[in-house]
Amino acid sequence: MSKGTGNGEEYPTEIHEYLVAYQKSLGSVDTMLKTMMSISRSELLQKLDPIEQAKLDLVSAYSLNSLFWIYLVTQGVNPKEHPVKQELERIRNCMNRVKEITDKKKAAKLDKGAAARFLKHALGEPTADGSSPQAKRKMKPIQN
Repeated sequence: MSKGTGNGEEYPTEIHEYLVAYQKSLGSVDTMLKTMMSISRSELLQKLDPIEQAKLDLVSAYSLNSLFWIYLVTQGVNPKEHPVKQELERIRNCMNRVKEITDKKKAAKLDKGAAARFLKHALGEPTADGSSPQAKRKMKPIQN
């Protein structure tokens, strides 16, 4: 069984859902491209910090190479044997490096001064006989 598209073309019903999803995806890409193209690249880069600029450049490069990959497939060329595969891998490696950099910035930093004060307060200062004040305190038995 096949469905018509209104212009004489027919296709198997099994792929109808895939074609609808593909058409929606193309619409999303078109919307994003129009948004990105509405502002000049130099204006956009001025508004971003260096890490965000790198992310934008990497996403742009990855998107273009992915589209070229798709083009190769439509032309019957195996993209796995084409240099575009190495380029996509190179871009992925760069994306991973940028992710590592951003993760390092987000990581918690050790405040050595605060840690020393915490330990000093928790352990107390040693007395002349070498014991700590906490060791001299007697614990009260727990009564039930």
